[in-house]
Amino acid sequence: MKINPIMPIWLMSILCVVMLCMKRKGAWNYVRQILIILLLFALNLRIMVHTHDVEKRELDIDVLFVVDDSMSMLAEDFDGEGRRIDAVKSDCEYIMEKLSGARFSVISFGNLAYRLTPYTDDTNAVMTALKSLEGQTQYYAKGTSLNLPFAIVKEALSVNRERNPERTQILFYFSDGEITAKNEKLGSYESAAEFIDGGAVIGYGTEEGGRMKVHSYEGDHGEPFYMQTRDNNGRLVDAISHLNEENLKSIADDMQLEYYLATDETSIREVILDITDYLNELATSDMNGTEGYSETYFWFAIPLVGLLIYDLIYYKRRLKG
Repeated sequence: MKINPIMPIWLMSILCVVMLCMKRKGAWNYVRQILIILLLFALNLRIMVHTHDVEKRELDIDVLFVVDDSMSMLAEDFDGEGRRIDAVKSDCEYIMEKLSGARFSVISFGNLAYRLTPYTDDTNAVMTALKSLEGQTQYYAKGTSLNLPFAIVKEALSVNRERNPERTQILFYFSDGEITAKNEKLGSYESAAEFIDGGAVIGYGTEEGGRMKVHSYEGDHGEPFYMQTRDNNGRLVDAISHLNEENLKSIADDMQLEYYLATDETSIREVILDITDYLNELATSDMNGTEGYSETYFWFAIPLVGLLIYDLIYYKRRLKG
């Protein structure tokens, strides 16, 4: 079971408490009021249960996630003190949910660029690959190059277009835009644009920047510590990673995609809102079913409607009386 609240739980809780304080006269009236509020709260939670009988929805769409897994993505400045890389994982999960039935592939880059998964409709495998991304360690990190993933990204797109010319190709590029590799200048992504039908470049972080908690090396099971560097006076200070929107906007322009800045967990909804309707037109359904999560809102909606109808009739009669 999992939940996917329509409205933030804390906000719905406040509204429910306010409604409970507006106590009706009469025991049965107040009981109905409590039941209605509880049903509204449960409905808002959008509880989903695991099942093996979910309608399988197929999209002739291939989605490529390109994820910056450099040390700077460990910076703690997303929507307060959240890690950038965790926000990326959450946003990828949201995209996969909204584009259910599509195929997904993941490319990550740090010191090197890797194809973590081929195109697949197994979202559990894709999510496992994404969850493995934890940034670079202190002794392994060698600086960030945004040019690093270009060759493997273009190859993945061009090969897939050749093999599956009928499928729409969507690309999402997740990064903070920071370049820390020595003498590195941002190259062009323009030649990849011909293979991309839509998507977005999404930026994470702030201009003020954030500190990064890191491990010393791969397999280090000790507590992470804040990465440090030396200032102009030679003193050890916490290293700060800053968002570079100029680089990200340049990449977006090259690939003819929109650029968005992710500032909180709701930002991703705006990112895919414009393309969802168009993509849904390409969807087909298979009634054989598959493993997944099923909506349960109707369990709460039916008694809620029943109680509201009862209330309407009850108070209408009282007014006439």
